Amino acid sequence: MSGYAGVPRTGAPGQVKEVTSLANPVIKDIKSLALKKFRDQQNAFLAEGLKLVIDALDLGWTIKTLVFAKSALGNPLVEKVAARSVAAGALVLEVSEKVLTSVTRKDNPQTVLGVFEQKLTALRDVRLSGSDVWVALDRIRDPGNLGTVIRTADAVGAKGVLLVGDCVDPFALETVRATMGSIFAVPLVKATPDAFLAWRKEFKGLVAGTHLKGAVDYRSVRFADKPVVLLMGNESQGLPEPLAERCDVLLRIPQAGRADSLNLAVATGIMLYEVRRSALILDGVPAA
Repeated sequence: MSGYAGVPRTGAPGQVKEVTSLANPVIKDIKSLALKKFRDQQNAFLAEGLKLVIDALDLGWTIKTLVFAKSALGNPLVEKVAARSVAAGALVLEVSEKVLTSVTRKDNPQTVLGVFEQKLTALRDVRLSGSDVWVALDRIRDPGNLGTVIRTADAVGAKGVLLVGDCVDPFALETVRATMGSIFAVPLVKATPDAFLAWRKEFKGLVAGTHLKGAVDYRSVRFADKPVVLLMGNESQGLPEPLAERCDVLLRIPQAGRADSLNLAVATGIMLYEVRRSALILDGVPAA
């Protein structure tokens, strides 16, 4: 196999191993990452696809195991990623399609998977300045919603996503898929409601929440004068009163149809792009 000259195939870290058995203990460990319990125990998570693995390596994430399909042999990009993983001290597994399918639980799996160490930012290290914006999500429960919010935050240049309370795991496979690689670019923070409220006391910027009882049209607020934390509520219950009371402004997104609410990820996207538009206007850039 090209790209592995002089690299022993023993299965130790920084090595390459061929695996065809579903009973292989490393494969069992990777499959267990489908459950949060084992993701937490191993401090690891799974990312599917060559692009996501390249993004993660380029952004300095620690790869523990690289898995690729035997059918990908000869692909120069795959072999380059495999060589980078070996150099980083990761275990590299060349596997059969049967093994790959069992790991992803998909009939047409990606040909490359990576197991990475989890990475979270401490709440005490979140410091906003200028026109920085962070998204704070209260008890978000849907992995697709969270993944889409992380991807949108990345697209608009938000500085991070703060998960308040009992949220869905950002490292769940469904969430990682929905981020399309943005999970590696956007800092993530987990905090209890009490810890968030204590942090909020020291925050000198604008905390803007969306609320069905919000009296202020989101388009009427000048966001770019100071740092912004955009606080979004749970999909079914919205913001609880203790959090809503600590917002500087409660906003509403006007609706003309029969629907009485928007999907959380859609509402967050609308709000983030309004914050970005406000910043562009302040910088003298014409709004599109």
